[in-house]
Amino acid sequence: MLELLKAVLFGIVEGVTEWLPISSTGHMILLDKFIHLGVSAEFYKLFEVVIQLGAILAVIILYFEKIWPLKNNNGSLTLDRATLNLWGKIIVACFPAAIIGILFDDWMEENFFTPQVVSLALIAYGFLFVIIEKYDLGSKSVQRVEDISYRKAFEVGVFQLFSLVPGTSRSGSTIIGGLLIGLERSVAAEFTFYLAIPVMIGASLLKLIKYVMRMGFVFDSNELLLLTVGCIVAFIVSIIVIRFLMSYIKKHNFIPFGYYRIVLGILVLVYFKFLN
Repeated sequence: MLELLKAVLFGIVEGVTEWLPISSTGHMILLDKFIHLGVSAEFYKLFEVVIQLGAILAVIILYFEKIWPLKNNNGSLTLDRATLNLWGKIIVACFPAAIIGILFDDWMEENFFTPQVVSLALIAYGFLFVIIEKYDLGSKSVQRVEDISYRKAFEVGVFQLFSLVPGTSRSGSTIIGGLLIGLERSVAAEFTFYLAIPVMIGASLLKLIKYVMRMGFVFDSNELLLLTVGCIVAFIVSIIVIRFLMSYIKKHNFIPFGYYRIVLGILVLVYFKFLN
């Protein structure tokens, strides 16, 4: 029962931090420092990535009409060109992080997944959010996701590269990039949600393949239960958080998230430097 409660907590943290620009990976690393699941180190690496599938399912359901290319046209299914065009931009934006992520995944996990790196990234990106919003950087000329060009999609993808460093935040990196190249807040956030679909599914599959190659396709009932609970909780929480964020940014900016990142980063740095 205690392990199930831990899985619920991890699912909640994943569901909240995956979509708010405050770094899900960073929070998961920090949470693991204080609350450990009673599983092997190899399985935990799989667990923290695979529960993202619950979070991404929330995006697929909430935006199904926009991302599903088959449309009902007078009783027959046809491919919608606008939706296919959107997916083309999503794929283009995913290329930079996908290539670097596949090539350097193990190296970055060994060298960057530390509380110190997380805290510094939290602080740095916190200041970026405050500066960008306070000085209103970016033209906000792109008012709809449909108006994002392939060039701008690729530029967002380049910014997504920074999310490979834990603590920066995938959503934070792409939103900051989107704002700087002229995307309106809600457009930057929505496009970030779409980018998460191939990125997170790909990351989960990569982790699963690595796990199977090392450990074999063997899961006991407890491990399967933890994965299931984590995914379900992440899905439910993600639905709530995505709706909240899209409603919030219609009237507010990202400055509060920037201050949160700075404060959290300082607390983490102080704790692991002087109190741990």
